[in-house]
Amino acid sequence: MLYAILSEDVPDSLEKRKSVRALHIARLDELKNQGRLVLAGPHPAVDSPDPGDAGFTGSLIIAEFDSQQHAQEWADADPYIEAGVYAKVVVKPFKRVLP
Repeated sequence: MLYAILSEDVPDSLEKRKSVRALHIARLDELKNQGRLVLAGPHPAVDSPDPGDAGFTGSLIIAEFDSQQHAQEWADADPYIEAGVYAKVVVKPFKRVLP
């Protein structure tokens, strides 16, 4: 089943994000290579694809997991958690309708 992982950043998270971004992306690449990643990306803090120093306010990942528990465990192991990037992470079942 698909799950949406919605993450909310702490204020001024940009430097923390940068410090572990490669590790975060490596985990997403692993999901992608397994054919389980639908989409992933951050929420820019300003209305721009490149927010510069404004940074990001959170992230969205939609991926396939065996259960909500497995999705939560995967989300809890994100390097952004350990680095203090995320203030809050919510994992919800997701039903894809389109496309």
